[in-house]
Amino acid sequence: MNPLKRLNRSRNSRVHPDAHITWASRSISATVTRTGLYLQKQLWIWPIVAVVVLSTIGYFMGNAIESTIKGNVSSGMQTLVDLEAEMLTKWFSVQESAAEALANDATVRRTVYQLFQTEQPASSPASPDDPHKELAAELGPAMSAHDFDSYLLIDKSKRIVSATHAALVGEQGISEYEPFIDRALAGEAFVSPPFPSVVMMKDADGRSRMGVPTMYVCAPIRDPSFQVVGVLALQIRPEREFIPILQLGRTGESGETYAFNEDGIMISNSRFDEELILMGLLPDQPHSHSILQMSVRDPGVDMTRGFRPNRRRSQLPLTTMAADAIAGNSGLNVDGYRDYRGKNVIGAWRWLPKYQMGVAIEVDADQAFRPIVILQRTFLTIFILLMLCAIVIFAFTLIVARLQRQSREAVIEAQQLGQYTLDQKLGEGAMGVVYKGHHSMLRRPTAIKLLHADKVNDTSIARFEREVQITCQLNHSNTIAIYDYGRTPEGVFYYAMEYLDGIDLQDLVNKYGTQSEARVIHILLQICGSLFEAHSQGLVHRDIKPANVMLNRRGCEPDVVKVLDFGLVKAVDRTEGSPANEGSSMSGTPLYMSPESIQAPMTVDACSDIYAVGAVGYFLLTGKPVFEAANLVDLCQKHIEESPVPPSKRGNVKVSSQLEDAIMGCLEKSRAKRPQTARDLGILISKCAAASDWTIEEADRWWGRHERGSENRDSTTSTAGSSSTESAAMDATMDQSFNESPNDSD
Repeated sequence: MNPLKRLNRSRNSRVHPDAHITWASRSISATVTRTGLYLQKQLWIWPIVAVVVLSTIGYFMGNAIESTIKGNVSSGMQTLVDLEAEMLTKWFSVQESAAEALANDATVRRTVYQLFQTEQPASSPASPDDPHKELAAELGPAMSAHDFDSYLLIDKSKRIVSATHAALVGEQGISEYEPFIDRALAGEAFVSPPFPSVVMMKDADGRSRMGVPTMYVCAPIRDPSFQVVGVLALQIRPEREFIPILQLGRTGESGETYAFNEDGIMISNSRFDEELILMGLLPDQPHSHSILQMSVRDPGVDMTRGFRPNRRRSQLPLTTMAADAIAGNSGLNVDGYRDYRGKNVIGAWRWLPKYQMGVAIEVDADQAFRPIVILQRTFLTIFILLMLCAIVIFAFTLIVARLQRQSREAVIEAQQLGQYTLDQKLGEGAMGVVYKGHHSMLRRPTAIKLLHADKVNDTSIARFEREVQITCQLNHSNTIAIYDYGRTPEGVFYYAMEYLDGIDLQDLVNKYGTQSEARVIHILLQICGSLFEAHSQGLVHRDIKPANVMLNRRGCEPDVVKVLDFGLVKAVDRTEGSPANEGSSMSGTPLYMSPESIQAPMTVDACSDIYAVGAVGYFLLTGKPVFEAANLVDLCQKHIEESPVPPSKRGNVKVSSQLEDAIMGCLEKSRAKRPQTARDLGILISKCAAASDWTIEEADRWWGRHERGSENRDSTTSTAGSSSTESAAMDATMDQSFNESPNDSD
C-alpha cells in the first residue's frame, strides 16, 4: 500500500470528518516537499558517492597491483642474482679442483721438489733433463684441457721458481701476486678476482700490452708430510668464461649483471661501455672496456641525461649497493637507488667472501616498473572518465533512477533458477559460484552451484554434468547429497545439493587446534564409510584432503562427516573417450597425494585414497601435514622417497600405538602394504582402545561450546562449509599449480 494512503487511512480513523480534507492536503504537501528535497539530495550525492567509492577501490586496487608487481620483480631479481652467484661459485670450484689435481699429481710434485732443491734459473743452458721444461710438459695437457694460459710456481719465500713467462722467474714481492700467494701458502685453494697483468699479454682484441685483465687459480703444493712448500698458480682469461657467465644475467633493455672487487672496481664488463665512453667515464679509445677501469661509485646526478658531478670520481661515495655488498652483506633494493651512471635502478646483490668479490644485478627502475606507470596512467584516465560520468549521471539522474529500478527487478528475477531461489552467495571459484538458496515449495535450505557463463563450453559442461552424475550415484550418509540439476533459459547450468552448516577439517584444526585421538577415530571411520561405497562402484576420489571433508551437526546428530567435491574423481572402468579428466594428468592436492598419483597418475586406485585418508588423520592429530617443503618439487620427492615421522614424535602428540600403526600403514610407499579397502582401514581403526571414547555427549558439548553457543560465532563457518565443493579447489597456490589438467581447475 502507498505510504500516503496508509497514513491517511490511519488518520481517518481518529479525526473528525470535517478536518479530513484539510489535514490530508497538508500531509500530502509536506510529503511532496520532503520527497523533493530527498530527490534533490539524490541528484548531488549519488554521483559523488559513486566517484569516491570507485576512486577508493581503484586506489587500493592500484596499490595491491603495484605491491604484487614489486614482489614479482623482487623475487625474479633475487633468483637471478642467486643463480649467477651459484654459477660463478660452481665454475670457481671446477677451476680449484683442476688446480689441486695438478698440484697433487705425483709426477708434477716430483719435478717441483727438484726445482725447489736445484733452483736452476730458467736462463741457464737447457739440459736434456731441464726441470723447467719437464714441468711445462707435465702441466701442458691439463692446462690445455682446462684453458689455462700460463703457470707460476712459487716457493715458500714467495719467489717465482718457474713460470711460462721466463721474465718472471726469480722475481719476488710482486704486489699484484701477493694476496693470492699468501692465501695459497696458508693452504687454501681459490680463484683470484681479475687484476691487471704485470707482463705483456695479448688482450681480447689481440694486442700485446701490459695491464690486460687476468686472474689466477691457485693451489698449495704439499710435501710428503702434508706441509705446504709452494704454490702452483694457473692463469685464466676472464673474457673466456668468467665474463660470459655474468653476461647471462642481462635482461630486457637495461638489465645487467656485473662483478666488482673490495675496492669497488668493476671486474667484468658493463653492457653500457659505449654509453660510458660518451659520458667520459671511459677513455675514448678503440676497444675500450669497463673491466678494471670503472669504479662503482654514485655520481649524485643522472649522467645519462647530461648532468655531471662536481667532484672527481675517486672522491664520490660507493653506490648503495656496492657499499652494502663490500661490507659483507647480500641484499635487495626495489625502492630505487643510483648506479654508477647516476641512473635510478633497482638491484639485488651477493657478496662472495671467499673470492672477495660481489655480484650484482641491476635494472633501470623505469623499465622494471613500466607496468606500474601504465597502471597509474590507466587509473588516472579512469578517474577522469568517472568524473565525466558523474556529470552525465547528474544530468540524467531521473533516467538512470528508472533504469536502476528496472535493473533491480531484473536482478531479482535472475535469482530464480527453476524451483530454486537464491538467497546468499557463499563462495566462488574458477569455474563456478555457490549460493545458499531454498526450494520454492519445500523451503529446504539448499546449496546451489552455478557454472560461470563465460566458462560454458563442451568440456566444462561435460565435467559439470559428470560431477553431478558421479555424486548422485553415491548414497552413503557421509557423502554430500545431490538434489537436482538443470539449466535456465539463459543457459546457466546449476545443480542443487544439501546445505551444510558446519566446518571443514582444515578450518577445524586452524581454529581449534589438534583433535583428540577418539574424535579423530570417529571422523576417520565416517570418511572410510563414504569412500568404501565410492570404491565399491569403481570410483576413486583423488582429492581427499581436510578442506574436502565437512564436519556438521545433522538431524541433531553431532560430528557428522560429509565428503565433498567429487569433481576430480576417476572412474576406474571409464570407457575411452569419456569427457572426464584425463587420467594421465596429475590431479589433487600435493600435501595429500600418494606416491603413485605423482609418479603414474593413470594407476591411481582405492589405495591412493587410503593414503590421503592417512594423511588427513595425521594432520588432525599433529596439526601439520605429513611432509612440508619449500617448493612443489621437494614436496613430491618427499612423498615418493621419504619416510614420514610418526605422529607421536611430532611435538607433544599423544596417540596410541594402534592408531599410529594404522595411519603409518596408510602412508606406506607401496600400495601392497596399505590397507586394501576403506572398510579394512575402518575395521583396523575401530579396534583402537579409544574408538568408543568420543561420545555423543562430548560431541554435543563441543558443538554447543564452539559452534552454537556464541552469538559472535564466525559468520564464515557455514558459508565456507556450504561452499567447500567450490573452495576445495581454491586452496593454496601450490594446489592450484599442481592441477595440470585445464578441466581440473574448478
